[in-house]
Amino acid sequence: MSKWLTIEEASKHVGIGKTVLYTLARESKIPANKVGKKWLFEKTKLDAWLRAQIPIESYFTTVSAYIEDNDALREPQRQGYFRVYDFFRNGGRNAIVQIPVGCGKSGLAALLPFGLSNGRVLIISPNLTIKEGLFQTFDVTDRQRCFWRKTGALEEADMINGPFACTLDQGNISVCKDSHITITNIHQLATNVNKWLNQFPDEFFDLIIVDEGHHSPTKSWKNVFKKFPNAKVVNMTATPFRADKKEIEGDRVYRYPFKEASLKGYIKKVQASYVAPAELTFNLKGETKTYTLDEVLDLKEKDWFSRGVALSEVCNRSIVDNSLEKLEQLRLTGTHHQLIAVACSVDHARTVRSLYSERGYRAELIYSELPTEKKQDIIHKLKNGDFDCIVQVQMLGEGFDHPKLGVAAIFRPFRTLSPYLQFVGRILRVVVQNDPIHPDNYGHIVTHAGMNLDQRLKEFKEFEKDDQEFWEKVIDGEEPEPPRKVTDGDARMKLKESILAEDEIVDHLIEEDFITVEEEHILRDLEKKLEQLGLDPGEAKKILARDKKRPDIRKSKAAEPFAVQPQREWQESKLRLNDQVKRTAKLLLNRTDLKPGGVELPLKYTSLGVNAANNLAACIIMINKEISKIQKGKRKDWETNEFKKAEDTLTDILNSLTRKIKKAESIYEKTKKR
Repeated sequence: MSKWLTIEEASKHVGIGKTVLYTLARESKIPANKVGKKWLFEKTKLDAWLRAQIPIESYFTTVSAYIEDNDALREPQRQGYFRVYDFFRNGGRNAIVQIPVGCGKSGLAALLPFGLSNGRVLIISPNLTIKEGLFQTFDVTDRQRCFWRKTGALEEADMINGPFACTLDQGNISVCKDSHITITNIHQLATNVNKWLNQFPDEFFDLIIVDEGHHSPTKSWKNVFKKFPNAKVVNMTATPFRADKKEIEGDRVYRYPFKEASLKGYIKKVQASYVAPAELTFNLKGETKTYTLDEVLDLKEKDWFSRGVALSEVCNRSIVDNSLEKLEQLRLTGTHHQLIAVACSVDHARTVRSLYSERGYRAELIYSELPTEKKQDIIHKLKNGDFDCIVQVQMLGEGFDHPKLGVAAIFRPFRTLSPYLQFVGRILRVVVQNDPIHPDNYGHIVTHAGMNLDQRLKEFKEFEKDDQEFWEKVIDGEEPEPPRKVTDGDARMKLKESILAEDEIVDHLIEEDFITVEEEHILRDLEKKLEQLGLDPGEAKKILARDKKRPDIRKSKAAEPFAVQPQREWQESKLRLNDQVKRTAKLLLNRTDLKPGGVELPLKYTSLGVNAANNLAACIIMINKEISKIQKGKRKDWETNEFKKAEDTLTDILNSLTRKIKKAESIYEKTKKR
């Protein structure tokens, strides 16, 4: 067919009568050119016009996506699409798709509407980070990051008039009506139902895709599903279980194993290392007791023991040194790999950050209560390579994508598998795509043997095997994660734990692979690699036989202690004391039932003789005065050990000032009654 069509040819091509076509051309409602007295129509522009006439309701069943033989798509994206397609074509309503982090869940979400959705699509994320990443994936105007463009899943001509995505950040429901896909985080959609949710007609969305679907059992998500009762639902997650006994509704139609993802190079090969003390000395409420490694391994399941290890500075130093050793090993490739650490609380995280900083590594702390602008700045600098280490408390979780995080240092006991996997997931994303043996695609988990985290890894391996006993344990439920006010320290009443590890002798690490792959999978993959390199695939068995000599659980030499720069140690000790004074002030307010912004201490309890703007400032002043009585001289003239000595007095100061404030309150109440 010629590039240019006459009115007769164009009429047949678009299926419109000549009279109607002539009228549309005259009114400039269809692309046309008048040459003399004749109308000519350019075929490519007519085709684009035709595509633009496709109603939004039928777009995904009219436009075809290139999926089946598309080598630019990952295996779980192709397989997952067809499993979900078959499920809904056979009458299914609620599907669960399980894919490890880093394997392309967002890409799969971009494919799922085609051939399946008879209308608009709603995509829900649990947080803003994931939502923003999803919008970039679905934005056809973003020529660098749009998934359909990068993979060739859609023809360029098919993207002139869609599929268009929108968010609920700006605009109104009219924008959603003009879009094929609406992307939102759950809080935006369901927190104020009258602002968005109740504005949508019940039939507005035909397909709902939930990213990180293990959140969907909660009430706010269920309200969304109830609002759109006839919509098909796909829950996508890496960990289809929760720690609160709530199960994800639906049928698991597809599961892509972590081991396959590791073999294909979609996720890193990760090794778990546990600091294994030959001797570990505990302070048990004033008495000391030393345990051997065997005794440590017996006691690690006890909450008091694992917590005493987690909050012990001496154990923290061992984790820091060995995690930095692993970081330096990764950096031998020339890539600026980085470390992510998780702590028990904000206060604990400050200590951990100090330990990394003292050793000359640029470390930063991030937690939810920081101002939004500060958090964004920290994340920007992390991704820009300005930091070596980031220490976090309930942050940088689902959806945080930064492949150069190669070491996960764990300074807290995880009581359940789900948060453990969510944290480890931060280091699973590969630096070099689809290359399982590239030296930059390795990662390390480093923690302490006394925190029982080898049990979480054991549970993960049972989860990978679809072990029935594991699933029964998950359904029975375990203790949920502590509330944020506990991890932030706002609910605490005492400054230090009464049971802490205070000394240890470490000479080796216990190591095991995060993912254990069966022999036949390794053999099959190795044969393919040898064949691609032009080598004899038969050599794979010999190589595997040599590698089998390596035991599943191994010992390796522990890292030598990293040097601590005296100047940095002095600076960090001073900063640490200032942080602990503020924390002690908050605990003092907790104990005396006073609000930080109140004015009882400076204005009512005059017997204290403190002049301050509010209660919090008054507490800080009182604590610093008590420190000055014990530790003489100006702090700028102190030695490093004097800051530590001052910090050790804070528990006694806290107890003393608690009594003093309660006495002042009593005096005030008596005076008021007179």
